[in-house]
Amino acid sequence: MIDAFRALANEKRLLILEWLKDPRAHFPPQADGDLVHDGVCGVLIAQKLEISQPTLSEHMKVLTGAGLVTAKRVKQWTFYRRNDKRIGELKKEFAKSI
Repeated sequence: MIDAFRALANEKRLLILEWLKDPRAHFPPQADGDLVHDGVCGVLIAQKLEISQPTLSEHMKVLTGAGLVTAKRVKQWTFYRRNDKRIGELKKEFAKSI
């Protein structure tokens, strides 16, 4: 649970999670992969955040490490989706600890 709180302690990572909640509302269609089923290409997320690809990779490493996001390789790209099941579990754990 501590990893999740660390992941959530960054404004850009919170934005990523918000955008991934409704990817069609926040990202254009992709050539490869469905925004909802496959996830959002890291390139699109980096462009929207106006950050470099290596910086995005660090953010996504933290989010995936905390279990908040899952990663999927499609060709040479990495696509990311929210892990809503894990987010729900964390909400329950947090509510119990208060």
